[in-house]
Amino acid sequence: MNVARLALRQVVYENRAFWRSPAAAFFTFAFPLIFLVIFSLLFGREAAQFFTAGIITLSLISATYTNIAMTVTIARDEGILKRIRGTPLPPLAYLAGRMLHAVAIGLLLAVIVMAFGALVQGVDVPWAGLPVLVLVLIVGSAAFCALGLAVSALVPNADAAPAIVNASVLPLYFISNVFVPSDNAPAWLDAVSKAFPIRHLADAVASVYAASPAAPPIPWVDLAVVAAWGVGAALFTLRFFRWEPRR
Repeated sequence: MNVARLALRQVVYENRAFWRSPAAAFFTFAFPLIFLVIFSLLFGREAAQFFTAGIITLSLISATYTNIAMTVTIARDEGILKRIRGTPLPPLAYLAGRMLHAVAIGLLLAVIVMAFGALVQGVDVPWAGLPVLVLVLIVGSAAFCALGLAVSALVPNADAAPAIVNASVLPLYFISNVFVPSDNAPAWLDAVSKAFPIRHLADAVASVYAASPAAPPIPWVDLAVVAAWGVGAALFTLRFFRWEPRR
């Protein structure tokens, strides 16, 4: 059986394990909507379009980067990764299955947030820009999965994973056009945020909504920066990723 087929079987397993934990599944899908409602209540319906785009970005990063970094670190600490290497399942198929499942959850979350914004907040769905949005989400999810694996190589143990992973993204949400419009940031802070992939992913998603109802141009620069981070993370992972717990 080839690696691709084994990876798809791993996706099925990951999906079953995910939905058999109702609490984890509930909070994965509920938190983005809670954020969207809170921000809309605080800043008014006129800001709903900005926050819909921002929460789509947050959802994708949470489902890919945060999820991969934490779950892989925990699996390594529990010895699961070490045992996987002793089975007929190729390591590449195992990791690919995890990442493909994370991408699927991220895309599903994006659809839910988009629908919620349209039905509850009155935000127009950018129908003409959907092909561009799909491209942005696919590139972003692949890059942030790679970043999640790279960070898991840095996290020393499962106990440290939540603190390190959240500390690496929460401050960036506030300066990267996700929680707060970048127009309100000082020039130097705006420049700092552009060095990180979250800002470029957020800007790419926001550009689709800003162009609606017209079709937006493909944000090549933003996609190039996000992809470059993903490639760098993949190379880092190949060099430093560990399958056995750290002692």
